[in-house]
Amino acid sequence: MKAPKLFISYSWSSPEHEKWVLDLATELREAGVDAMLDKWDLREGHDAVAFMEKMVIDPEIKKVIMICDKVYAEKADGRAGGVGTETQIISREVYEKQDQNKFVAIIREKDPDGKPFCPTYYKSHIYIDFSEDGRRAESSERLLRWIFEKPSHVKPELGAMPSYLSEGKHISLGTTAAFTRCIDAIKNHKTNALGAFDDFCSLFVSGMKRFSLSEADKEFDEALIENISEFIPYRNQVIQLIIAVARYSSTEEFITKIHRLLESLLPYMSVQVKAQRWRGKSPENFRFLIHELFLYALAILLKHERFDQAKFLLAQRYYVPGESDYGRPVMASFTLFRSHLDSLAERNRRLGGRRLSIRADLLKERCSGTGIDWNHVMQADLVAFIRAEVEEGSGRWFPETLLYAHDFTGPFELFARSVSTAYFDRIAKLLAVNTPADLERLWKDDQGHPRHLPRWQHEGFRPETLTGYDRLATRP
Repeated sequence: MKAPKLFISYSWSSPEHEKWVLDLATELREAGVDAMLDKWDLREGHDAVAFMEKMVIDPEIKKVIMICDKVYAEKADGRAGGVGTETQIISREVYEKQDQNKFVAIIREKDPDGKPFCPTYYKSHIYIDFSEDGRRAESSERLLRWIFEKPSHVKPELGAMPSYLSEGKHISLGTTAAFTRCIDAIKNHKTNALGAFDDFCSLFVSGMKRFSLSEADKEFDEALIENISEFIPYRNQVIQLIIAVARYSSTEEFITKIHRLLESLLPYMSVQVKAQRWRGKSPENFRFLIHELFLYALAILLKHERFDQAKFLLAQRYYVPGESDYGRPVMASFTLFRSHLDSLAERNRRLGGRRLSIRADLLKERCSGTGIDWNHVMQADLVAFIRAEVEEGSGRWFPETLLYAHDFTGPFELFARSVSTAYFDRIAKLLAVNTPADLERLWKDDQGHPRHLPRWQHEGFRPETLTGYDRLATRP
């Protein structure tokens, strides 16, 4: 790559300022920038005005920086001295040329009100702030990125319009404004954060009924796929709120509210589909969505090492009202969030039975854009599976996402870190174990024989591999 040529325009304000400019020019040359400076490139007998004009308008000079302090700004506005001459040339180029990426102001000094000293013609343009020596490294990086045209933030490729925005009637939960208020309140530690979260949850739970499957001239599984696809924006709102809680709030009240949010969705898993064509069908769209929300809540808390809060979701029972499938009010374990979906099994058969688990496929596809890595979702599924297997009376948890664990040749991050005894002790209560040896019951029965683990035809997973069992708690 050819070194970019850059001209430095500055004022001889003081010996200290001149040395600062010289040091910056030296730094740029050492970083691969062909920086040109009058002290280096203007010799006795040269035409100073011609030199300045060439430095500014020469097409080989790709970048020009103006080192702006109070003296530079005054000379530029007064058209005085060499700076004034350069200003006449530069201002014309800035105003007349369409390329706005050749010139940038480097701010070295600000007025008492904190406003940068720079020429009047440049005041509406973006500048790079070098006025604080404590941020020199950050400012230098920004300048180099501008010179080499390597921005920190690159605009992503334009994707396709989300399927849930395609033509047709769309469902709205009406939660967007409440979501925005809640995110702001949590991130800025406002006193109304808990109330704002309550407001969002209330709207979210009551609005869920709008996603009840309605009559449609299509197969039930097709209607279900369209339904859960349209729900993605609202699922993402919940995900973003839980991420905000994990990052910015450690209060017990929030985890209780997340627990109550999940709990309040449970009645939707039992309401029968009312559409005449599908009478008798279970509300499997809700069962898929609520299971997905639980997985993400657990994944987020584990990712941010909120182990006590994650344990709360797994250990605390959930109130199920009398109109549920149980037929009476009960307090049930977290395992009720995952139930078999007949419609997806039927879909697989209808489409030729080529997939081992359409549910796992959907969960993986829908992970994109959540801000949560797929490995963290699988990790959460494994933790839920372990907890259910180890804790008496929890029921069974089928870890659907671990169909894709064959791509993982070592332990998940949570368990890789648990090579440390201190770290393992932090997650032991989460898993409902005391020592690593307690995990052997996952793959061995009481007589030491291999246990039957969840499988998808010929595919399965090995808990001892995904937990890195042999190395757990082997170091301080």
